[in-house]
Amino acid sequence: MFGDMMGMMNKIKETQAKVEETKKRLDTVTLEEKSSDDLLKITLTANREIKAIEVADELLQDKEQLEDYLVLTLNKAIKKATDVHEAELGAVAKEGMPSIPGMDAFK
Repeated sequence: MFGDMMGMMNKIKETQAKVEETKKRLDTVTLEEKSSDDLLKITLTANREIKAIEVADELLQDKEQLEDYLVLTLNKAIKKATDVHEAELGAVAKEGMPSIPGMDAFK
C-alpha cells in the first residue's frame, strides 16, 4: 500500500515536470491568424503571447475599422492558441495520471 502511494507520488512529480517542459515548449510554437481579407495578421505563441501584428496600409485610414479587425482577429487567434495549449497540456496530464482503481469509470 505504502509503495503504491510512493509510486503514485513519483508519477505525479514526473507529470508536473513534463507539464512545465510542455509550457516552455509552447513558447516556441507560433500560430498565425489572419482577417478574412488578409488585411490584418496576428502572430502569437501557443502560450498566447502576441509576437507580431501586421496591418495593411488601407486599414490605417479608418480607426474604427482597424479596431474592429483587431478585436475579431485577436479573439480568433487567442482561441486557436488556447485550443493548442489545452490539447498539449491535457495530453501530458492524461498520460501522467497514476492508475487509481475505480477511476476508469470516469474516462
